[in-house]
Amino acid sequence: MPTIHTLPPLAPSSDKSHHKQPGYKNPWPSWPNRGLSFADVFRTRFGGNKPPYVPVPADRAELVQVRRPDFSPPPPGAAFKVTWIGHASFLLQCALPSSTRTLNILLDPVFSERTSPFSFFGPKRYTPTPCTLAELLDELPIDVVCISHNHYDHADTASLKAIYEHRGPDVLFCVALGNSRWLLPLSIPKQQIWEGDWWDRLEVSMSDGTASKEKAASIRTSESSKSTHSDASIRITCTPCQHSSARSPFDRDADLWCSFALEIPSEVTSSSSSGKPSSTTDNSSHRSVYFSGDTGYRTIPSSPDPYPDSDLPALPVCPAFAEIGEQLGPFDLALLPIGLCKPRAFMAPVHCNPADSMCVHRDVKAKRSVGMHYGTVRGGLSEYYEDVRTPPREWREEAEKMGLKFRGEGGDRSGEEEDWEIGLMDVGESLVI
Repeated sequence: MPTIHTLPPLAPSSDKSHHKQPGYKNPWPSWPNRGLSFADVFRTRFGGNKPPYVPVPADRAELVQVRRPDFSPPPPGAAFKVTWIGHASFLLQCALPSSTRTLNILLDPVFSERTSPFSFFGPKRYTPTPCTLAELLDELPIDVVCISHNHYDHADTASLKAIYEHRGPDVLFCVALGNSRWLLPLSIPKQQIWEGDWWDRLEVSMSDGTASKEKAASIRTSESSKSTHSDASIRITCTPCQHSSARSPFDRDADLWCSFALEIPSEVTSSSSSGKPSSTTDNSSHRSVYFSGDTGYRTIPSSPDPYPDSDLPALPVCPAFAEIGEQLGPFDLALLPIGLCKPRAFMAPVHCNPADSMCVHRDVKAKRSVGMHYGTVRGGLSEYYEDVRTPPREWREEAEKMGLKFRGEGGDRSGEEEDWEIGLMDVGESLVI
């Protein structure tokens, strides 16, 4: 059963430029002045100028490969085991010092067939999950669920409800401000939902597993002026990103969106030969993972189309990522979006393409980054503007342009060199940090 300790925010509490009445906004010059509306989406999706439909290749060999996940604990000396579930869904197995097992976190878990409020209509996945949610829950106790924002391809009510029904009082849901309004109707108790503003932080500690059922009936929260630095804790920071939110046409930007930084203090956990974690000490300051959720990096003018790459440096960029890098970097691993990003003049403010995510990689001071938000499902726009094979190819090309060592997807990587900086994963594959 996790216990959470609220920590002081990293940014001054007076910095609320992203708040508006009602709701929230992107406060930077990198965001278009008028924002994006459902009418804009409708015109771009159904207008007469859209290109022909781009089919998903019938040959699975041309698509992201799927492998059966391995839920064994991280090996000795590792802090995180990161498994890609597909799209923006990840499992983090966190090896904490002095804990008898890993603390297990799901990021934006989506296991449904469609990313839609309807089971019979809406974007349908063309790449399956590597396991069912029931299989994952039977293998591992999920302690924390982090949800970056409320769009249906990141906030799947069927998956979230199933997680709560399986774990009951033993799971914590971490979201940005406002998002409890749609979690509470799923029968998730308010005391099991942590809502944070940008730069708010909490420390999640593992219990020793001996707590009584009565004591485990609610998540215990305490205010703290400083980190507890528990031997079995992970620090989670709700960090900014450039995006939007909506569950319907009538609640535009009512809830805040965010990214997440997840840190384990300098003492990291190794696993013994029996698979039980045992505490060892590492001289590094911390081990950390950055999860961007959905984000854009800049706004690109609609004319000329295509906009010249040579003119991109003159455009304002979102300053939040450089601040995240200064406050919390360097990160051992960043999980960054590379797909569902075209047409660029329309999608750039909310979805990074590989070139923009390469800039985020640099800004947050990531030692390594892997691409996500591609290869699984696509929306009504991307199916006309983006070949599903394009994002991983462009991700590799951008890495080569920057002289960064690339790790490709697929195949058996046993014995592979570990000096890569930019990479791809198979669905169901794990990385060890």
